[in-house]
Amino acid sequence: MTQVAPALNRLLANYQVHYQKLRNYHWNVRGPMFFELHAKFEELYTGAALQVDELAERVLALGAKPLSTLQEQLDAASLAEDPGGPDAQTMIANTLADLGALTGEVRGVVKQAADAGDDGTVNLLDPIADEQEKTAWMLRAWIG
Repeated sequence: MTQVAPALNRLLANYQVHYQKLRNYHWNVRGPMFFELHAKFEELYTGAALQVDELAERVLALGAKPLSTLQEQLDAASLAEDPGGPDAQTMIANTLADLGALTGEVRGVVKQAADAGDDGTVNLLDPIADEQEKTAWMLRAWIG
């Protein structure tokens, strides 16, 4: 099962980048959608923080060391930081893109874990992917 730990660490790194982008958006959203998006981004980054912790603890449970520094995480992540101050619509589009990428990655790690007989990782990740798909659907419905 420890062969799943590197994939979990990459996932952990991507969730850290996603978390920080959501914090950035929460702090910097402007315009007529401010109140809705400020609250939504807080809800999303709070959920991402829980996922980060669960992923790191699962890596530890598998006998590996989670990526723990920002540099390690940035080096391992496939999601990119958002250095600019995008408008609200771009924030939503970026969040949807990240949710899509994360969900695809989660589903890939689920398959890898299932093939390795790692039911604990499968049980952890399946609900995360399901919830992200629902969140993406709701965001798409909200923007029309």
